[in-house]
Amino acid sequence: MALVYILKTISVLQEIYTYMIIGYILLSWFPNARDSFIGNLLATFTEPYLRIFRRIIPSIGPIDISPVVALIALRFVALGLFAVIEFIFGRFAG
Repeated sequence: MALVYILKTISVLQEIYTYMIIGYILLSWFPNARDSFIGNLLATFTEPYLRIFRRIIPSIGPIDISPVVALIALRFVALGLFAVIEFIFGRFAG
């Protein structure tokens, strides 16, 4: 039963972080929106993660595709974490 709660918590946290990244990306479409309280709050949480991908993936002209890659990587990390936790719990349960 604890396994279900752990996996659900990870899933919810991954979903919240995904929405935070998407919100931060959408703020870039509006002038000075990133300078607002919400913009600064989202930047505090998302910029350290997005900065990793911006160093690796160059922009294509004015288009920055690194957030898309960051979202895909976040999903793969969550799935990998699910697999590891299920393996560990399965190992000790059985």
